[in-house]
Amino acid sequence: MIVNATQTCKPVAHALPTSAIVAVVGTGAMGAGIAQVAAAAGHVVKLLDNRPGAAAKAIEGIRAQFGKLADKAKMSAEAAQAASARLVAVEQLGDLADAALVIEAIVENLEAKQTLYRNLEEIVAADCIFGTNTSSISVTSIGAAMQRPERLAGLHFFNPAPLMKLVEIVSGLATERAVADTLFATAAAWGKTPVHARSTPGFIVNRVARPYYAEALRILNEGGGDCATVDAIMRDAGGFRMGPFELMDMIGHDVNFAVTRSVWNAFYNDPRFTPSLIQQELVDAGFYGRKSGRGFYDYRDGAERPGAQVAVAQQAPGDIVLHGHSAVAHALADRLFERKIAHTWGEAADGRIAEVGGAVIFVTDGRTATQRAAESGIDNVVLIDLALDYASAPRLAVGAAINCFAPAVGAAIGLLQAAGFEVCRLGDTPGLAVMRTVAMLANEAADAVHQGVCDAAAADAAMKLGVNYPRGPLEWADRIGLPAICAVLANLARFYGEDRYRVSPLIQQRVLAGKKIHD
Repeated sequence: MIVNATQTCKPVAHALPTSAIVAVVGTGAMGAGIAQVAAAAGHVVKLLDNRPGAAAKAIEGIRAQFGKLADKAKMSAEAAQAASARLVAVEQLGDLADAALVIEAIVENLEAKQTLYRNLEEIVAADCIFGTNTSSISVTSIGAAMQRPERLAGLHFFNPAPLMKLVEIVSGLATERAVADTLFATAAAWGKTPVHARSTPGFIVNRVARPYYAEALRILNEGGGDCATVDAIMRDAGGFRMGPFELMDMIGHDVNFAVTRSVWNAFYNDPRFTPSLIQQELVDAGFYGRKSGRGFYDYRDGAERPGAQVAVAQQAPGDIVLHGHSAVAHALADRLFERKIAHTWGEAADGRIAEVGGAVIFVTDGRTATQRAAESGIDNVVLIDLALDYASAPRLAVGAAINCFAPAVGAAIGLLQAAGFEVCRLGDTPGLAVMRTVAMLANEAADAVHQGVCDAAAADAAMKLGVNYPRGPLEWADRIGLPAICAVLANLARFYGEDRYRVSPLIQQRVLAGKKIHD
């Protein structure tokens, strides 16, 4: 089932009026951030926390944030003062009796959430809506302990809530559509970009994002590249805001690994979500990343941050032949022309994009360079990785066949360097870094759509707004071409012999029909 895509761009119900009181239970970073958003939107917000003084302290912090926004002219002094006045600390659940919406942002524990909602049902009005900010617990499971689970939906903000635009509106099995639509409209009225999702493990973002970490961890585990090099490739070639290893360090390995395990367990140990032994070791050692001082990188005082492994500079070759009409070949030609590097054109039919110094250069299709060399009968195969934009990318990854002569590898690297790329050589790993990661992100997003978790527009919006991806994974797949994505995944599956790389039925069907995901 593919949900109507219009659900991701306009609400189908009225937002809660600003006269409606919003309650936030749990005043940690997420709860305080959500309270700030609701108060800025015009609601009286009641804050409750079971830790003495925590709600009052959170209000102090939120008011300080409003003051900073006023100082930066991002809101008027009057608006900041009014929003601050709408924040009220309360001490017991009974004080929330007049709330129209109660948002829970307490500990990620099923029993604790169920107990809270059971107690709230005895206090609030029958038409009060419950929104849980859970990021990993089933909304259906939380609602199962309620008398009226139809009034509960996920209202999943992303940290920091005042800045991040995305809100996942997650419907459990019992959630009334009107409740989800009201929360959708309310989030939109608060200046957010809401997307509908069904309550399945990881919802949209935490599910679709798993390959971003998993493929990098597999490359590292197989010796295909070190952390700093892969991070640089994903940033500078892939266009991602942060590389996977530095991002895991920022999130915290205790958190990231727990989410991976949660999704893996919830999907009955589906190999697509298999946790990494490398990350397990970091967690076991207490090396959680930035917050503990050590992770993939060392954050202790005086520690040096390693740089990417960059290929040694080569002389610009003089026998460059470009092939075909692909975007990468034309981008390469334009970059060479800008730098006054001579080249000619050929018309080989095997998909090669260039020849130089005996090397034959292809864009990776999920096979290793060695496999491609063996199957094509060309020894000197060099592969280049995917880039978000070959015309402007400052960095590009390459891999070479085991039997490729060193001078041929040097000539290929020299060509790319002459075109203005900083070149990072990875091991002969299938799909290299960006291509295999993007293919798997697209595959997971396609499966979420195919299984009715969300629609294609929601999947793309969620990944761009929730985790700052440079392009939605399904939009990216459409640009690359679904047949190419299908080939990469099939070749990865063939190489590893694992179900992990099975192609989503949605992608297969679209390829057979000659259509894009967004057609």
